[in-house]
Amino acid sequence: MTAACPLALGIDAGGTQTRWALFAADVSADVTVAAVGKSGALVAEGALAGLSALQMASEAGRKAMQATFAQLGAAVLCHGQPDRICAGLTGFGGDGDVIAQWLAVALSVAPTEVKLRSDIEIAYLDSFAPGEGYLVYAGTGSIAAWIDGDRVFHRAGGRGVTLDDGGGGYWIAREALRHIWRREDETPGAWQQSPMARAVFGHVGGSDWSFSRQFMNGQDRGAIGQLALAVAATVESDPAAKRILESAGHELARIAQALVSRFGARPVVLAGRAASLHPLIFSTMRDALSPLVVERKALQAHHAAARLALNSQP
Repeated sequence: MTAACPLALGIDAGGTQTRWALFAADVSADVTVAAVGKSGALVAEGALAGLSALQMASEAGRKAMQATFAQLGAAVLCHGQPDRICAGLTGFGGDGDVIAQWLAVALSVAPTEVKLRSDIEIAYLDSFAPGEGYLVYAGTGSIAAWIDGDRVFHRAGGRGVTLDDGGGGYWIAREALRHIWRREDETPGAWQQSPMARAVFGHVGGSDWSFSRQFMNGQDRGAIGQLALAVAATVESDPAAKRILESAGHELARIAQALVSRFGARPVVLAGRAASLHPLIFSTMRDALSPLVVERKALQAHHAAARLALNSQP
């Protein structure tokens, strides 16, 4: 590492976007600092296309990941050369040697200075000290997490959008399309009187079944999850949209309750992009978990990852 001002790069990679933050250990004359916090100084940050460790399962996915890493390298290196990297990736299961090597090449860092974690682990450590509380994260998918005092990771949910991930953005999108097309089966043309259906069909490209089919089969999970924005936008005008978001809140409460049942009552934090789609999701979850203390938090997991790298956390 450079003696003058070590730099650390934090990465938070999810299905919708990949956020990065470059932190400095201290303020140095050779580094332009954007903001100084309680642990390190923010030099620069940005966002790129989403990615997932699950992309390693296909050749196309691997190429896309390498392309995103190349873009990341170009964006970061114009601000400074990181000495260490901590990356949180959705879908990461612990075997990341190839991914770490790609990141090392893209950022011109020694592979030994690249540490990979699950995105949820980093998000947890940005919310609680180990053993302190439960994190429920609702992004494209959903998961509840607890890291105990021995730093053992425990989970409920997070089984993938094909199987479950109730309350996440993909689940909300799927529930909306299921409702719309069941209504069309019963009453063709009913979508024209539904604000939610009109918004959803506007997002997918049209009201013909072929557009919905192509959208669900041709888009990646992150892009499908973004359809939840159209659902949330019609909550005030469409009872069906309201019911779906209430159901999302109950689904998120369910996975939190699973950890409470196993490990005891603790505070709960709800975070993630889907959690902020509409206040109804949080209020429904909070009410379902009463009398537990439940808080909604806007996480900066890429900042947390940079601080972990800066402090050389294992």
